[in-house]
Amino acid sequence: MDDDRLDHHELAGLVEELHAADTTQETAEQVIKYLCEILEMDHAAVTMIRGGGRLDTVAATAGVAVRADELQVELGEGPCLSDSWDQTLRSGDLSAETRWPRWTQAVADMGLASLLGVSLSPDGRRMGVVTLYSKEPRFFDDDDAALAHVFARHASLALAKAEHQANLVFALDARKLIGQAQGILMERFGLDDHRAFEVLRRYSQHHNLKLRAVAEMLVSTRNLPTIT
Repeated sequence: MDDDRLDHHELAGLVEELHAADTTQETAEQVIKYLCEILEMDHAAVTMIRGGGRLDTVAATAGVAVRADELQVELGEGPCLSDSWDQTLRSGDLSAETRWPRWTQAVADMGLASLLGVSLSPDGRRMGVVTLYSKEPRFFDDDDAALAHVFARHASLALAKAEHQANLVFALDARKLIGQAQGILMERFGLDDHRAFEVLRRYSQHHNLKLRAVAEMLVSTRNLPTIT
């Protein structure tokens, strides 16, 4: 890697842009755009690891990168699902990779030859992975890995911030919907706010639905699901 490829001023500018992004997807799209340009890679994906180990591809340069994530789920193996690496993962020849033989063979068959993976771990816990792919076999030196890791460190903080903001917006929206649903029940059946909330909670438990989903259904249709 050319040491002049990215100086400190450029890195600072890129980090500022990451933190200025409004959404998780926008932040993730900037991450893969910059890293593909800086490290001269062909494809990339940002994959968040959700509850239960579910993989959520929030940004990808092309369908082949999305498919690579889907194959990890289908085959039950791959870099995002593995705890066998810490900060960065380098694989110069995927066709010869033995850690995830079925997955690496599948992605090699799709024309992906090399992989550089970087863990997104803002608090020491892996929240996701940036996976960079090259269509040609290539050797990744320590400078490549170090630059990807430094950039991913800043990216993970920006992504964590975007996720937190999105969760706050979702929670506020849920409270608003639940309040509106309570109001409908209070007006229709003469209930107080506590009893109206209990009705929503009972429907939620009976139908195994999130309370927010029940409230949204009532607000949008003015009806609750029929209890069977």
